[in-house]
Amino acid sequence: MSITIQQTELYRLSIPLTEPFITSLGRDENAENVLVRIRTKEGITGFGECSPYMPINGESQDTCISVGQLLAKSLAGTNALDIEGAVKRMDSIIYANTSIKSAFDMALYDIAAQQAGMPLYQFIGGRNDKTIITDYTVSINEPELMAAQAVKILAQGYPAIKVKLGRDGKKDVLRMKAIRAAVGPAIPLRIDANQGWGVEEAIETLKALGPLNIQHCEEPIPRWNFMQLPRVKAGSPIPIMADESCGDDHDAERLIALDACDYFNIKLGKSGGIFKALKIVRMAEAAGLHLQVGAMIESRLAMTAFAHFSLCSPSIVHFDFDTALMLREDPVTGGIQYKANGVVEVPEAVGLGATVSDEMLGRLEKVVVS
Repeated sequence: MSITIQQTELYRLSIPLTEPFITSLGRDENAENVLVRIRTKEGITGFGECSPYMPINGESQDTCISVGQLLAKSLAGTNALDIEGAVKRMDSIIYANTSIKSAFDMALYDIAAQQAGMPLYQFIGGRNDKTIITDYTVSINEPELMAAQAVKILAQGYPAIKVKLGRDGKKDVLRMKAIRAAVGPAIPLRIDANQGWGVEEAIETLKALGPLNIQHCEEPIPRWNFMQLPRVKAGSPIPIMADESCGDDHDAERLIALDACDYFNIKLGKSGGIFKALKIVRMAEAAGLHLQVGAMIESRLAMTAFAHFSLCSPSIVHFDFDTALMLREDPVTGGIQYKANGVVEVPEAVGLGATVSDEMLGRLEKVVVS
């Protein structure tokens, strides 16, 4: 069967955050995202979204709009159901640019699942048989401010608190001690250094944080230094999660061969989309690794795709879907629903189950490629 791509629309989606989101990589006050809408001759329309981030994937809203036009031209007139072919075509046109490629991939999976008459999670072989519960993130700041933010998150009922670190290991220890003292011993804490520590600094800091009952640490050292990640893992009392160093399936294969980490954090904006992310899942399952699915600063549209994807494997055990809650405006119709205590409800509609209204799209700057 063939479903022909007729037109692609690229939209700039810029939304202020409720408060600055601060990591060791920088400070963000706005979500600068890109929406992709693919229309087919048969009348099926698919939506995708990406949240490019220059320090991680080297992309911006501007590059995504520019490269997106090249991708759209190459896919015009092709079969929307041939997702593997589309991924190969996009990769043949330009290296990397995984963020904008993920938005196209997402829209194609939306179309394919609609054509099959299934929710997206079912189309990719998943089952809606587990509860997805997101953590919530504390931005890096002074210890007392971070502790106060953690107390607010605890009061809102989230099951785990994620903490951004990576600016001076010794001060990071003070930050975490302040947070643990403020929230008590029960709630799990997760930390993310965003590549901010050196190798020795990472081992020393993780050892100092060992008594604080921390579930895992994301990307403790620079991703280019991944050959040293096994040494960090061996010296750490806290499980290590590869994030920036695990982009696509090739990265995952290298990290598994090195026995470099205990977890992968899969983000579709790093992998290039669902097609390659599914390969990472299969590799992790075979290697006995558990997984987290994370996000950049997407709206509920892309976050809905992440939630569907999270149902594809029991090895996916952690969920970091809080950033859509940080946007001052919600542009999405349908999609996941955030319930009490961090619970995320996945839609049972066919396809992605999330759209953006024509009224909302009419307010956005766009480029149309036919």
